[in-house]
Amino acid sequence: MSKSVCFITQEATEEILSRVTKVCAECYSDIHVGDMIHYDMQNYRYLCERCQEELCEKMNDECEIIVEESAGLFG
Repeated sequence: MSKSVCFITQEATEEILSRVTKVCAECYSDIHVGDMIHYDMQNYRYLCERCQEELCEKMNDECEIIVEESAGLFG
């Protein structure tokens, strides 16, 4: 699991699921009580484990998404 200061990791509780969300904000997969979820402090949303890891790989230490520059218009 990727660790990052950009996210708060916690276990999904009935309270979170009933008050905030029951799906991942990125892929819309269901979140269940007991799942590990990650609060994205940059975009104010809950993510599942897979989406958090994918997003974390694209971020720098300041929680900014790094976009690779292409050589030109088509790649």
